Amino acid sequence: MLTPLDYIILVIYLVGVAALGIRMGGRQKNTTDYFLGGRDLPWWAVCFSVVATETSTLTVIGVPAVAYGGSMTFLQLTLGYLIGRIVVALYFLPRYIEGRLVTAYAFLGQRFGDGMRWTASATFLVTRLLADGVRLFATAIPLKVIADAAGLSVSYLAIIAALGLVTIVYTLIGGIKAVVWMDVVQMVLYVGGGLVALVLLLDAVPSDWWQTAAGAGKTRMLFLGNDLSFAAWFAEPYVLLTAVVGGAIFSMASHGTDQLIVQRLLTCRSAIDSRRALVGSALVVMVQFALFLVIGLLLWIYFGGQAPADMGMSRTDEVFPRFIIEGMPPGLSGLLLAGIVAAAMSTLSSSLNSLASSSLLDIVQRVRKRRATAKSEAWSEQRALRQARLLTLLWGLLFIAFASLFENTQHPVVELGLAIASFTYGGLLGAFLLGLFTRRTRQADAVMAFLVSIGAMVMIIFGLWYSPAEGWLFHFMPSEDLKAALELRGLGWPWYTALGSLITVGVGSMLGFRHRKTPQVPMI
Repeated sequence: MLTPLDYIILVIYLVGVAALGIRMGGRQKNTTDYFLGGRDLPWWAVCFSVVATETSTLTVIGVPAVAYGGSMTFLQLTLGYLIGRIVVALYFLPRYIEGRLVTAYAFLGQRFGDGMRWTASATFLVTRLLADGVRLFATAIPLKVIADAAGLSVSYLAIIAALGLVTIVYTLIGGIKAVVWMDVVQMVLYVGGGLVALVLLLDAVPSDWWQTAAGAGKTRMLFLGNDLSFAAWFAEPYVLLTAVVGGAIFSMASHGTDQLIVQRLLTCRSAIDSRRALVGSALVVMVQFALFLVIGLLLWIYFGGQAPADMGMSRTDEVFPRFIIEGMPPGLSGLLLAGIVAAAMSTLSSSLNSLASSSLLDIVQRVRKRRATAKSEAWSEQRALRQARLLTLLWGLLFIAFASLFENTQHPVVELGLAIASFTYGGLLGAFLLGLFTRRTRQADAVMAFLVSIGAMVMIIFGLWYSPAEGWLFHFMPSEDLKAALELRGLGWPWYTALGSLITVGVGSMLGFRHRKTPQVPMI
């Protein structure tokens, strides 16, 4: 059980992070300060901010859950992540920085037109709301475990609302500077908490724990799929081919087309600094994933390999929180829980700022098409800044509402969050590739290809299944009885982005050939 000291640490953290975030954010004179920090942030801080934003609570409690219930093959994804980010650094970032763009989707506006820009931005808004709603819900899991252990009747919604409101305060006032610098603080806190848990677990388990885990096949890092047929490879999310190729394409989409990450990279002082931050984040993620996967193995040893249901838990995501409460000394439990809360708040604050920037700059201002005169320019900037803060507040309230929708899912939250993003990442990446490498494709072609891709991915994700006995089948939303009878498994989620981008590029390129003349378009 937690002690009063643990609760004091949690309260001090929540109050302190809001106050410190406001102080570090400083004052903003315009939306460039609010959304890009004046393009004057050091690359190492942006690197840590990218890592804190993309991993968050899903890493802290979700990755140990993956290792607890499986093995360390999840680590293969980081090889693909590194490859994907190198491609983004070489081909995507120069277009953003040379064009002095404020959002990722401004590139699509320059290349195709406002229609494509609005379509991509609206897709980002919906996807981000759902994917990061999962992340916010994930943070409520350990706090709900604490409340239940203490005999308190606290709902997931109440916990989510408390975390969301604190994050809204410093994000709304401090802007992107507050977000980035608090990401640095929060990353140090949750990684430090993970290292403390690692040391305590190593002291609590037998010295031959690695050999025991290896004997159960849980230390396997590379899964070549030699014992599977070629068709079955595509149903396994962590076979080497899927992890590396799918992970690389997923990373190209998430770090090259998602405003959540691109916005951070645009705050750096130069193109070189942006590349350092991006590639460096892949290396940090490798180490971070390895840390929390090893924690998952140690938890499996610590709890004797019991299934979560045998320990009175409903999901593997609750295993690490259970250890924090029962296996850590007073004070340290509160510190690690503060780290988990920090991980969620870093992602939520980043999402709020990027959602506000995309909705204001890509949609609201482009729809109005105001032409401010020099005399009214200062007034317009102040008005835009007020609108940015209002949008931050509105998106924060929406996050609280959407995060409460994921309470009944049984999948590990890390896989759920990544799968949700994969629905639309392929279409977004494909649209960017059309803009970068084709001249004939026009706006109507790109929008149509994008929409076709999303529709096709809905059919594939819900309708394409693999059966060991019958191979690949199409059953749209099959019943649970049919899934059990045929042992149906869907397409491995890392392939979603690759397939979606391939459909977008293919359809967009073919539609482009219907034009007799190649339009004169800016190849930015």
